[in-house]
Amino acid sequence: MRRVVFNQKGGVGKSTITVNLAAAAAKAGRKVLLLDLDPQGNASHYLTGSSTVPEANAASFFNQMLNISLFEKQAQDFIAPTRHDNLHLMASHPELSELMVKLEARYKMFKLRETLLQLQHSYDEIWIDTPPALNFYTRSALIAANRCLIPFDCDTFSRQALLGLLDSAAEIRADHNPELQIEGIVVNQFQPRASLPVRMVQELRDAGHPVLQPPLSASVKIRESHERSLPMVFLDPRHKLAQEFSQLYANLAQH
Repeated sequence: MRRVVFNQKGGVGKSTITVNLAAAAAKAGRKVLLLDLDPQGNASHYLTGSSTVPEANAASFFNQMLNISLFEKQAQDFIAPTRHDNLHLMASHPELSELMVKLEARYKMFKLRETLLQLQHSYDEIWIDTPPALNFYTRSALIAANRCLIPFDCDTFSRQALLGLLDSAAEIRADHNPELQIEGIVVNQFQPRASLPVRMVQELRDAGHPVLQPPLSASVKIRESHERSLPMVFLDPRHKLAQEFSQLYANLAQH
């Protein structure tokens, strides 16, 4: 299973959702690879707790595509284990921003899919975190994945952007990747006692959009999770939000 978490809007919890669902998969005994394609590197820092970028990183992986050599490294050479059992990482690097124009000019958008098809024999699940933009890395991820999750944070701007996101994914599916499916919308920062989030989520359901269960609660505990670089399922498995991540992953795993 190759999943991409995709939203062009920043601040919707995309990296947090990717890391915590990948961690829930690893805790469930699945061998998991997380690819961080966002130059900001939030998912990488979340998992490693370090501002030092490891030598095994996504920029080195993409750079190799531009510099063909007789002694090419294998994809596994750009991947490192994390401190969590079953969870591996291809870390982000700031150089990803500089490489993007060169990669686009050389038509390298399908290379990630080729690599992940090779790696799927080494991992049970591959999770991809993407930049908050529809750029080379996001398109590469959508072409490489077979499932797409869309975070939704219950505000008017997210609702306005949702149709555009669905159209973008549909265009990628039609032109490049017929295997791609919208697995569902992940409701984040949900407040069940506030009327606006409840109404907005119901409107999504009424419109026939695939809203996943359960929604993820708003909680200050996630800040501690970020600060300590521990996904919720490892930081406090009994916390409500940790249980929601675990249940959401379990529901996805049934598909």
